[in-house]
Amino acid sequence: METLKQEALEAISNMPDSANIDDIMYQLYVMDKVRKGRDAVQSEDSLSTIELRKDMETW
Repeated sequence: METLKQEALEAISNMPDSANIDDIMYQLYVMDKVRKGRDAVQSEDSLSTIELRKDMETW
């Protein structure tokens, strides 16, 4: 398993040379959100679609 630093470096190195700091920050932000989402699913700290729909009905 790659470390977070390795993942970030790989993602940045795969970006075009014209990428600016905003592009890089956005890429890292998305990577962080995806990682946190995967971790939440693995730790069962997420809602099923059915549970989400029930919650949405109360809005």
